[in-house]
Amino acid sequence: MSTEFDLGRLLAERGAERYELHGKYLNHQLPRMLHTIGFDKVYERGEGAYFWDADGNDYLDMLAGFGVMGLGRHHPVVRKALHDVLDAQLADLTRFDCQPLPGLLAEKLLAHSPHLDRVFFGNSGTEAVETALKFARYATGKPRVLYCDHAFHGLTTGSLSVNGEAGFRDGFAPLLPDTAVPLGDLDALARELKKGDVAALVVEPIQGKGVHEAPPGYLRSAQELLRRHKALLIADEVQTGLGRTGDFYAYQHEDGVEPDLVCVAKALSGGYVPVGATLGKDWIFKKVYSSMDRVLVHSASFGSNAQAMAAGLAVLAVMENEQIVANARATGELLKSRLAALVDKYELLADVRGRGLMIGIEFGKPRSLKLRGRWTMLQAARKGLFAQMVVVPLLQRHRILTQVSGDHLEVIKLIPPLVVGEKEVDRFVDAFTDVMDDAHSGSGLMWDFSKTLVKQAVANR
Repeated sequence: MSTEFDLGRLLAERGAERYELHGKYLNHQLPRMLHTIGFDKVYERGEGAYFWDADGNDYLDMLAGFGVMGLGRHHPVVRKALHDVLDAQLADLTRFDCQPLPGLLAEKLLAHSPHLDRVFFGNSGTEAVETALKFARYATGKPRVLYCDHAFHGLTTGSLSVNGEAGFRDGFAPLLPDTAVPLGDLDALARELKKGDVAALVVEPIQGKGVHEAPPGYLRSAQELLRRHKALLIADEVQTGLGRTGDFYAYQHEDGVEPDLVCVAKALSGGYVPVGATLGKDWIFKKVYSSMDRVLVHSASFGSNAQAMAAGLAVLAVMENEQIVANARATGELLKSRLAALVDKYELLADVRGRGLMIGIEFGKPRSLKLRGRWTMLQAARKGLFAQMVVVPLLQRHRILTQVSGDHLEVIKLIPPLVVGEKEVDRFVDAFTDVMDDAHSGSGLMWDFSKTLVKQAVANR
């Protein structure tokens, strides 16, 4: 008996219900939020760094699915790899054999981290972090993990325990007894290590929230402190890894840094199949998997599945063959320099920072009396509203998708697909300049929209 299923017909018949379906059956606040800020677009297709709507209008993607779309959407090499692996009809996930694709992908990943030896494959970034937390605790025999203020490492319970933002943690206690230290504060790290119960420090070399980079020399000095106290360094490269910052891993920007465990995910998926990976030293893996009795002490039902492994192998091949890391470095430097040149021009623009194609644009209190009054009004209602005021016209007027870099932050984070070039830089800078001109005029649609945001912020209190 055959079962008929026509995906194209289903989408044609029901696709227009997308926002209603989501509001009824999924997170009901998402469509509400999208309607409020005018982000309730209907995108029909995507390719590379662009989306298109039903009318054929193109939209530049400067968000990359929160970094998942490192190669942009529907890269032909990744698509072909997935067609090939499906057509191969492999005997996948038997759980009691060793398929070749996981080993081949691990080999490729480890070639970029020669000081590491083994890989565990899961299904997401938070799973990669959970794995690192478990492995660090077991390998050291110590219970506590240190993390940095404002860090983001995932939202499952273990990863949430090392999340530096109260807004994500509130209401989900009790969590694991982990401890925050300020990013860059070696004295605070040393004080905690002296207590003797620290298994590891988990750190983003560049924090996604706010786009704050670890100070020069911090990672290397932290590594030395940790080793002195027989604790581990965990580098969370879920967003920064695989070329995002202009090197394969962000920790590689600092000489002499060799983390004991490294977490990757997002871009490794090719934008298709969820995958996470935890890379680590041989001795750590051999402690965790110390006997045949412990062979499944840590595993994942869908880990190492053939589709994810094929996508990962294709992604790494594209990165090598199309010089993706070099492009991220060069294009990122161009974009950052052109934006930084605007800081002196616009009093509402406070800072431009970041590495490669991970750039933070921060806004701050203006000098002029008229603008300062409007800024103060927004800040009183809710911090972060001005950045949202910039994000909205970038989409509505210029068809460019961006994001505010965290709650209550006046920062926009740019993490476009790593395939963008000078054309996309020109389009973004021209659009951003237009929006800044509007903001500094002290009137117009931007400030009219601010009234809507203020009303919404007050209503949500």
